[in-house]
Amino acid sequence: MAERSTAAVDVADNSGDEPLTAKADKATADGVAEAQDTADEKKGEADGEGQGSETPIATPELHSGHKLARRYRLEECVTRLDGFSSWRAVDEKLRRAVGVHLLPADHARARSVLAAARSSALLGDPRFVQVLDAVEENDLVYVVHEWLPDATELTAMLAAGPLEAHEAYQLVSQISQAMAAAHREGLAHLKLTPGAILRTSSGQYRIRGLAVNAALRGITSDRPQRTDTEAIGALLYAALTQRWPYERDAYGLSGLPKGVGLIAPDQVRAGIHRRLSELAMRALVNDGATASRQDPPCTTPDELAKAVAAMPRIRPPEPTFTAPPEYQRTTYQQGTYGRPSPHSGAQATQPLVAAPPRPLQSRTGKVLKWGVAALLIAALGLGSWQLADTLLDRGQESDDKTSSQTNNGKEPKRPDPKPLRISDARVYAPNGDGIEAEDVPQAIDGNTGTAWITPQYRGYANFGNLPQRKDGSGIIVDLGSAQDVSGVDIDMYRSGQTVEVLAADENASNPSALSDFSQQITELEPAAGKLEATLDKPVRTRYILIHITSLPTDGSPGAFRGGISEIKITG
Repeated sequence: MAERSTAAVDVADNSGDEPLTAKADKATADGVAEAQDTADEKKGEADGEGQGSETPIATPELHSGHKLARRYRLEECVTRLDGFSSWRAVDEKLRRAVGVHLLPADHARARSVLAAARSSALLGDPRFVQVLDAVEENDLVYVVHEWLPDATELTAMLAAGPLEAHEAYQLVSQISQAMAAAHREGLAHLKLTPGAILRTSSGQYRIRGLAVNAALRGITSDRPQRTDTEAIGALLYAALTQRWPYERDAYGLSGLPKGVGLIAPDQVRAGIHRRLSELAMRALVNDGATASRQDPPCTTPDELAKAVAAMPRIRPPEPTFTAPPEYQRTTYQQGTYGRPSPHSGAQATQPLVAAPPRPLQSRTGKVLKWGVAALLIAALGLGSWQLADTLLDRGQESDDKTSSQTNNGKEPKRPDPKPLRISDARVYAPNGDGIEAEDVPQAIDGNTGTAWITPQYRGYANFGNLPQRKDGSGIIVDLGSAQDVSGVDIDMYRSGQTVEVLAADENASNPSALSDFSQQITELEPAAGKLEATLDKPVRTRYILIHITSLPTDGSPGAFRGGISEIKITG
């Protein structure tokens, strides 16, 4: 088996080939779970993880809004420890959220972080959160990776309760197969915690921080495959029991009772799938403890994946349907009305009446029937033709009258709307402080792929309840001169923004306050992705305000952001 070694990870294949020295720096899962990981590690690692001994280095002092490579704009710091920081950022070139790890170029782990990130990027396995960039620039080393806002951490899933059998089966199956593929390429994780596992809305489990999380934090392991296998066993144990399989509490989960040792999951909680319980024990192999059936322990992810594949497939739970109410028969159903109940004590005697003979059964009668039918068909056809002819004549007369009225000037035809040229646009900031003013031209450049975007506000949808933002924000467009405006067509950056469109007076000059826009074009209400309006009567104005008063969520709790992608005015 060919193996690949990096400066960050040198993985040994413990299945029989020559042993190699396994080494990786310790990493953290970016996101909320990192804070929990840090608190847990301060209590000491009971599962064999080791800390590096480097002297702490001060984390670079960066702030929200700082740009890397004039492309990645830092938004929110989610971790800051051990001389590095992790951020949620925006790739302004591709208009998508990303994650960024930052550390000084002279940090003791900088070289191993770069090597680990580049090796992880070469793997290209969709079961892992992908590394997008690894750069050393301006005395900084930073690693850019995918950000999955719609995915759920395993930490949050376990906080709600243990997983049912099919979901736990999918977890151990997908994670073990993914890690087996990584180890075949010489890459280890060494920091597989609930915070490093994400579940997408489609049910796929993805692993973040392969090699990189280890390089950031400084873990070493002589048996990297065994370390990752035991970590998968701990994840399965926690998924089945909602308990961490060690005496310490970790990742929001309670540990096992002190002095009891490692007990099988089906002894911790009733109703656990027996084969999954045995599989967790085979993967943990803590101090010689194995499953009750004494099956051989699983010491590599590949062995664990094969053990999962050998299990009978666990089917998903059957969906539950509510049975419709029983159909109630009534006395007016066909075949029951006027008849005695089948449960009556005595049956009434029905009088015998001779059935009348069927009419017109002779040859003469049949001829008469066909003749009458033919006459009826002819009469219906003639009547239909006369009725249609009459209606057509009336319609023609009505069209002639309408045309005559139009030609006499009583109801002139409205001309088709035409786009009006926007000569300038500026941000609406009544208190003088600009909001991303440099991005305003992107809202009138004719390209819906670019946009003016507000900063992120936290806590409240109405611009964070900031005093200077009490009147909201938006964009003021200048048509160059007073024009007759008959409609607007606005592409919003994100749906859910509360917005209205206002127009200034025809003679207004450089309006800037909300009171300067006295003519209403649209009502103040939540807008979808596109805001369109056509006026019954044109409004004459030079300045139009797209006024935003409330922002939608930004993909994370308590964070709000909005913006405008494109503005079109018609007249």
